[in-house]
Amino acid sequence: MDLLELIKELNAKFKLIGCNIYAVGGTVRDFILKKDLTDFDFATDASPNETKSILERYDDTFSQYGVIIYRYENKKLEITSFRKENLYLDSRHPQKIEFVKDMQIDYKRRDFTINALYMNDTGKIYDFCDGLNDLHNKIIRVIGDIDTRMKEDPLRILRALRFMMTLDFTLDKNLEKYIYEHTYLLNKLNVDKVKQEIRKMKKIDEEKTKAILEKFHINMFNN
Repeated sequence: MDLLELIKELNAKFKLIGCNIYAVGGTVRDFILKKDLTDFDFATDASPNETKSILERYDDTFSQYGVIIYRYENKKLEITSFRKENLYLDSRHPQKIEFVKDMQIDYKRRDFTINALYMNDTGKIYDFCDGLNDLHNKIIRVIGDIDTRMKEDPLRILRALRFMMTLDFTLDKNLEKYIYEHTYLLNKLNVDKVKQEIRKMKKIDEEKTKAILEKFHINMFNN
């Protein structure tokens, strides 16, 4: 089953409760880039409880964050309710989450423009931050204010570098400058979380990872 067929099948379920579901984030990005899909991320205007009411074989461990994991055939689908996030107190998790119905509110909480694209069951792309243009130009750009978004979750620094490496994209000049000057923010995070993200990079290309970490002076975690 291809992605559009999957969205159509899911959306038929969500329409039963007057809601819709969309492919989102890296799933749409990789679909447009014609890459093999390894993650299946979806967003919906249904609340977590509404989502659970129409699905079977789900994991609601993280439903307080709006995330429901749905086992579909041999795939693990991550379905997240549209949400608005408030202050991040621990540099990883928002203090408060508010579930909303508006996609144009949901996209603002996402990290990079290329990861804020939504696709419906007809293949229509919803783009509120020029993500398609950045995807075409192979640029990684932060949504909104860079300082705010990076201090919310400094792990986004490493995510930006990982996307740069895996997609062979270029960092937006403002983002590149910010990372050079703010790698100290990584010290606010649990060391294991940082090393886990670095291991993801090394698994893809160890030599490129080492070069990138050295370039941005992130060697203190490179072991």
